[in-house]
Amino acid sequence: MSPAPGPAGAVPAPGPALVVGLGNPGPEYAGTRHNVGTRVAELLAARAGAGRFSVQKRTNADVAQGRLAGRPVTVAVPRTYMNVSGGPVAGLLKYFSIPPTELIVIHDELDLDFGVVRLKRGGGEGGHNGLRSISKALGTKDYLRVRFGIGRPPGRQDPADYVLKRFSGAENKELDFGLDLAADAAEALLSGDLETAQNRFHPLSG
Repeated sequence: MSPAPGPAGAVPAPGPALVVGLGNPGPEYAGTRHNVGTRVAELLAARAGAGRFSVQKRTNADVAQGRLAGRPVTVAVPRTYMNVSGGPVAGLLKYFSIPPTELIVIHDELDLDFGVVRLKRGGGEGGHNGLRSISKALGTKDYLRVRFGIGRPPGRQDPADYVLKRFSGAENKELDFGLDLAADAAEALLSGDLETAQNRFHPLSG
């Protein structure tokens, strides 16, 4: 996401970006594994000096605007359920005139151990319905992701039930550290290129 140098070698100021935290609306889902994206987005909104989120009815999302990593950033949380996140995300990009390449989506990841943070651009959705909805709505998978590991369900527990459960007591002791790490990683993506951010954060989280 680093801007390209101009003809005289000067680097223009970075343009606006959209950071979206995925989750389900309502207090009953607030502390569940599926809502870690929302929690990281809340941290980033506070860091951006945006204060509280405001409802933007046109895009069906909660939005906070400020600056992160020296650039204007819109931090948003869709007001829809996870599996139909694509509509609000597409609406936000259009409303704020931001290309999908400047989109960062923060989400839970079953295929990573708890607390592991991984960064990537594009690729498959790994069965994640929120990502699948976004890719379909945008017509592209070429956007950045901050993947927060929640681990696989124990035994034969249905993954669809597992993601809607709250974290265990042991996990909660480490959760704040992991959420902060994911927020730091999102900021690194805003301030530099993907490879640099990967080299910095992947060794920190297993």
